[in-house]
Amino acid sequence: MTLGQYLTSKSFFKRLALAIVIVFAVVFLILQYLSFATDHGNEIVVPDLRKLTEEQVGDKLDELDLEYVLLDTVDYNQDFPKYSVVKQDPLPGAKVKEGRKIYIKVNSSGFGDVTVPDLVEKTLRQAEPTLKALGFEIGKKTYKPYLGKDMVLEMYSSGKKLRAGDKIKKSSVIDLVLGDGKVGFEESDSTKVENENETETENAE
Repeated sequence: MTLGQYLTSKSFFKRLALAIVIVFAVVFLILQYLSFATDHGNEIVVPDLRKLTEEQVGDKLDELDLEYVLLDTVDYNQDFPKYSVVKQDPLPGAKVKEGRKIYIKVNSSGFGDVTVPDLVEKTLRQAEPTLKALGFEIGKKTYKPYLGKDMVLEMYSSGKKLRAGDKIKKSSVIDLVLGDGKVGFEESDSTKVENENETETENAE
C-alpha cells in the first residue's frame, strides 16, 4: 500500500479519529485537574473591613477562613473611629482563595502635633495655603491698624496666642489678626497735624 492509499484509507481515518479523541480527553483531564488544584469556583469575596476594630476584623475573617496582617497605623482620619481599619488590601469585593491574608492599616488615636510656622509679616495669600497644607483650619480673621494690608500680625488658637515653633494638634483652628492697610494714611494725617501745631507754636513765638 502506498502512502497516498494509506492516507485515504478507512484505517487511517479511524486512527486519526482515535488520536483526536485521546487529545481532547487529555486536555479535559488537565483542565479538570487545574480546576481542582486551584480550587476554581470556590473563591471567597473579601468583605469590607473599613471602620471595624482589629478584634472585629479577626472574628469576621475567621468565619471566612481568611487571615489578616496589621501593617501600620495611619495619620488620624476623623472620618473613621479611633483604631479602626482605614485601608485594606485586597479591596472589598475582590475574590481570593481560602487562607489568603488581608493586609490592613488602622486609624491612630488622634491628631498628632504640628509645629506652627513663622508667618508673622507674611501676607494672607502666603499664610493661608501654608496653614492648610499643614492640616490646620483657618478660623476668624480680624483686622487692626497696620501699614501692610492683609499682613499677618498675630495668630491664635483657642484664645491662646501662637508663636513660631509652638506645637498644636493637627486640624486645630487658627484665628488670624491681619493688617488693614490704613495706618499709613492715619500716620500721614497725624504727621500733618503735628506739623501744623509746630508751625503755630513757632508763629506764636
